[in-house]
Amino acid sequence: MIGRDLKGGGKVLPSRTRVWLALQAIILLAMAMSFATPSSAQGSYVAVVPVRGIINPAMASYVDRAIGQAEETGAAAVVIEMDTPGGLDTSMREIIQRIMASKVPIIVYVAPAGSRAGSAGVYITYAANIAAMAPNTNIGSAHPVSIGDNGTEQQMSDTMQQKVTNDAVAYIKGLAQTRGRNATWAEQAVRESVNVTAHEALSLKVVDLVANDLPSLLSQVDVREVQLASGEVVLHTKGLPTEQIEMTPLESLLHDIGDPTVAYILMSLGTMGLIFELANPGAILPGVVGGICLLFALFGLGTLPVNMAGLLLIGFAFLLFAADIFAPTHGILTAGGTISFVLGSLMLINTRNAPFLAISRPAIVAVTMGLTAFFAFVLTAVMRSRRRRPTMGREGLVGQIGTARTPLEPNGMVFLHGELWKAISEAGKVAEGELVEIVGTQGLTLMVKPRPPEKRLRS
Repeated sequence: MIGRDLKGGGKVLPSRTRVWLALQAIILLAMAMSFATPSSAQGSYVAVVPVRGIINPAMASYVDRAIGQAEETGAAAVVIEMDTPGGLDTSMREIIQRIMASKVPIIVYVAPAGSRAGSAGVYITYAANIAAMAPNTNIGSAHPVSIGDNGTEQQMSDTMQQKVTNDAVAYIKGLAQTRGRNATWAEQAVRESVNVTAHEALSLKVVDLVANDLPSLLSQVDVREVQLASGEVVLHTKGLPTEQIEMTPLESLLHDIGDPTVAYILMSLGTMGLIFELANPGAILPGVVGGICLLFALFGLGTLPVNMAGLLLIGFAFLLFAADIFAPTHGILTAGGTISFVLGSLMLINTRNAPFLAISRPAIVAVTMGLTAFFAFVLTAVMRSRRRRPTMGREGLVGQIGTARTPLEPNGMVFLHGELWKAISEAGKVAEGELVEIVGTQGLTLMVKPRPPEKRLRS
């Protein structure tokens, strides 16, 4: 039944329709308020992600997994505790893209005291929703290093170097504008490799705050508004428990072997193991361990700016070491291999614009000394084994003393090591019962001669 208006008899809406319209109006009003007012980042804990060392593919994969885990488990925020000298551009950009797309606020905290955010670390700090530093830390030196697809540093012309630098400047200035940080200083960090302390960074508006420790950091960022890809949120972190998201053993292993010094040592150990296996067929264990070390080394070197000349010199050194084992030259090839190895080690990693990628000099000295000692030992063992008279097989019979059981005219039988052997005398007739010396073999027949008188006297 349709009701009528009291004033003019016009139709009115049914009661159910009026209720539905009212609900729609309430929903639209709530949506409008949600757009106008920042949401609250309510979570049960704060995820802490330690980022230590070089920024490489393994580190980028770890950060991606850690942020994803924090999103899935309802973290109120993610704190990336960072101490890095820098790293690869591609890995850095992967981390920044993940930070920009994060569903939870990201706080980059350069800590603990003594840490640094160098090179790629500057960009990652600028990408964070909130950037913080601990006292006695520093940030800066973000000059770009161009690494080609094959992992080697590209030798660029001045024009190309300028293009790469300009691209890096534009990238970090874009991050600075997005996060409201000092774009002028960011450009200086790229072009001039400037570096500042934590308090200088705060006064220059490079970072948002300085915090002595993690609880102080969470207290200072409480109720701050940050901009996520999904919209503005308000942080509520004061007093929340923290939970570290550590690297898995595999991630830690892959990250560690990406260190230039570790990859260098693994390459040396792996090659030594393979050469030892070739020199001693059947040892098995050195070959297996050497192969595994060499594969890990190749993975690590594949993420680094390797100088092919240095790599070829090291490979040539190992060829010289192996040649001296199989065709001994009394150490001449080993000495040449040592010189080639040292030169290759010094040239292996291009570090003109990336000193943090340099192989440790003490490691080069230790590995070279160990390598030389190893091959000197192997070479000495090989020489001794070649001088040693065989004790088994037909060759081991030469020089042995037997007894003629029949006259040798020149054929006959000789008793040796509890067995009777066919024998041929090379020095005429030998009487039965005479001692004879084996001088050679022809199949299963012994070639003998009468035992010299002096040997009879000694016996």
